Amino acid sequence: MASTQELKSVIKETLENRGVLGQIKARIRAEVFNALEDQSEEKPPLSNENLIINELIREYLDFNKYKYTSSVLLAESGQPTKPLDREFLASELNILTDSPSSPVPLLYHLVGHFQSQSRRIKQQAVYDGTGSEQEPLVVHG
Repeated sequence: MASTQELKSVIKETLENRGVLGQIKARIRAEVFNALEDQSEEKPPLSNENLIINELIREYLDFNKYKYTSSVLLAESGQPTKPLDREFLASELNILTDSPSSPVPLLYHLVGHFQSQSRRIKQQAVYDGTGSEQEPLVVHG
């Protein structure tokens, strides 16, 4: 007969192999967070920038099926439970997508834009023989 430790080990390995152990841990964390969260504590109002940033993150999390992380984001940030309109977000960020119903999160479009812009600048520098690098994005804090 297997010992308790061996049984735990087999169960853990089985859950890891089936890809559900991480989901179970995330669900437990989300439930613990929800249980500990002080519902009476007023959330500060969200700025327009925070609403947009949170929505980009939510869209990314939902696309990648990080549903428990997404639920914690909503609870913790005070983001409205109804998602912001995707066309509104794209318009606010000046993003043109192939299709408004594209399943790819807008965050991927933003990252892809900056990556391709960086590649173009590097290729142009090689072509021009200048060897100059792209100016970094300057963030003022």
